[in-house]
Amino acid sequence: MLIGIDWGGTKIEGIALSTEGETLARRRVATPKGDYDGCMATIAGLVAEIEAETGRTGSVGIGIPGAISPATGLVMNANSTWNNGRPLDRDLAGALGREVRVENDANCFAVSEAVDGAGAGHPVVWGVILGTGAGSGIAIDGRALGGRNRITGEWGHNPLPWPRDEERPGPPCFCGRSGCIETFVSGTGIERDHRERTGQALEAAAIVAAMRQGDSAAGATYAAYLDRLSRGIASAVNLIDPDIIVLGGGMSNVDELYRDLPAAIEPHVFSDRFATAIVRHRHGDASGVRGAAWLWKA
Repeated sequence: MLIGIDWGGTKIEGIALSTEGETLARRRVATPKGDYDGCMATIAGLVAEIEAETGRTGSVGIGIPGAISPATGLVMNANSTWNNGRPLDRDLAGALGREVRVENDANCFAVSEAVDGAGAGHPVVWGVILGTGAGSGIAIDGRALGGRNRITGEWGHNPLPWPRDEERPGPPCFCGRSGCIETFVSGTGIERDHRERTGQALEAAAIVAAMRQGDSAAGATYAAYLDRLSRGIASAVNLIDPDIIVLGGGMSNVDELYRDLPAAIEPHVFSDRFATAIVRHRHGDASGVRGAAWLWKA
């Protein structure tokens, strides 16, 4: 069987899949925040419990926020900062007594949706996650594209394309720069923008609900969000031209985006038309952990 671990900032989830994709076991526990050794022990315990429950042993794939640097072999770019600078793959292999495969969590999302999700059957799947932050992953023929520097898909930390005067220099980003795509198109980004426009501190879902009820201020916030997201997506389409775009994260639940995005993107795409399907994820919050398991797909 194939075991996947999704190592997040608030929870660590484990799943066991058959080679046909059937879920054999699934468990979730709280992340021991700030405790690297505690996380190692938690993951080893999850794997042991899953193997005891199923009576089988399995390969182990891990999805993490961040990546393993090819230069140092250590974790970089993790917002779970206690993992940065650690030889995470080697430590996990030692804790589990077997080789592990480690991949960025957004790439795991893309792999999951490419193998048996909303992007199944498409050679190049771009998985875009619009949540607390904004990230993405690319899967080619069902396999993650990590890249030479292990930063493929770090789309959210490019500057917002074709910025308007009022969008410069842009909000500060945790990466140390300002005006990153993430600061505009994440759920956090739409909340910040609405607060600055109106003085109202609303969560993203409440902004969307107000927009649907005809609130003009919320409608203006949504229109700005749509415009910025369309520019961000178009810049990546001009670069990788994926066969399908699969949205995940909290903002992927906004039905209007699937109706409105294609027309908003088209003027920014360097082609006579924009024909790429934009679809909602199929596996929901299980996509990351399923994609981690599929890292060992034959």
